[in-house]
Amino acid sequence: MTTLTENDRKLAETLKSLSIEPLTAQQKPRRKTLPWIFGVAITAAVGLGVALVSTGHWVDLQSPLDLERLFGEFEPAAATPMSQTQKVSDTLVDNPSPARIAAREITGSGFVIAPRSTSVFSKYEGAIHSLNVEVGDQVEAGQVLAIIDAPEAQFALEKAKLQKTSADLALKAREIALVQAIATYNRNKILAQRSAISRSAFEQAETNWKSAINLEQQARQDVLSAELAVEIAQEQVDELTIRAPFAGTVTQINARVSDTILARVDSVRESQNLLVLVDTSSLVIDASVAEKAISPLQPGATGEAMLDAFPDQPFEITLQRIAPIVSADRGTINLRLSISAPPEGIRPNMAARIRLLISPQNAQLEP
Repeated sequence: MTTLTENDRKLAETLKSLSIEPLTAQQKPRRKTLPWIFGVAITAAVGLGVALVSTGHWVDLQSPLDLERLFGEFEPAAATPMSQTQKVSDTLVDNPSPARIAAREITGSGFVIAPRSTSVFSKYEGAIHSLNVEVGDQVEAGQVLAIIDAPEAQFALEKAKLQKTSADLALKAREIALVQAIATYNRNKILAQRSAISRSAFEQAETNWKSAINLEQQARQDVLSAELAVEIAQEQVDELTIRAPFAGTVTQINARVSDTILARVDSVRESQNLLVLVDTSSLVIDASVAEKAISPLQPGATGEAMLDAFPDQPFEITLQRIAPIVSADRGTINLRLSISAPPEGIRPNMAARIRLLISPQNAQLEP
């Protein structure tokens, strides 16, 4: 059984007098004194353990009964009320003020772009016989832009047509021969049944009939080949007349009448084209913004743009799409924006400044 000496009892009474009493309603907490009191209590407890060991007595401080014997009955400490500062901080996080969520503006710069633009080449080599447009002309789809003179193409077409005529005549002859072979075979078949002709004469008539069928089919294939040759030669001649692939504006001409131009497959540079055609009815703006600004951006965001050429005429823009990659060199990302009611005189490659508005529900909290 655990026993306590007189010195142990005195030390226990001293420690009991240092225990923390619960605060009354009139008392205010003095938070700065609590660490000092806890330090004294811990030091006394360590001293008690040393004294007990030195006297040869051991008290199991992990036992609730022994602790109660040493320090008396413990009373729960009064709950510390939440500080007013903490309450205000939690309120701001849970219920942010509308004034803290303000609409943001994202700005950037770019250029007017014509997505539908093409360089017009000649499919076949030849000299320019006529050039029917000038820079700035508005053309319709299918309108003749230029005519290329290539006599060899015309010769190839005439040759193909003659071969087609010959194939047609050969087919007619084979068809007549086949009709005769069929008639001979049918007559000899009847005679052979009556034993009026020899067996070999009948077999010869049968062979001639089958050979006539094969020759007629071969003649039909020759006609089809001749027709294909005519189509190829005609396509080459048709391509010498260069037409507009779509309605647009001629923005550049790189050839003159009587110039010899290369075929498309032989051209190695864009400057070797005949002309450039741009659809100016569907212009857009390609702009770049800082990558850190794109988190709230979504297709459909609206804003306004201004052209350097018309700084006093802003117009509406709408975000169509965001580029899938970021420029590693500049730390920017490209946007494509449709335009609405732009100023008259807008042209491709004009410099533009954009300003996109981010709605409050998409805007982030201000720091």
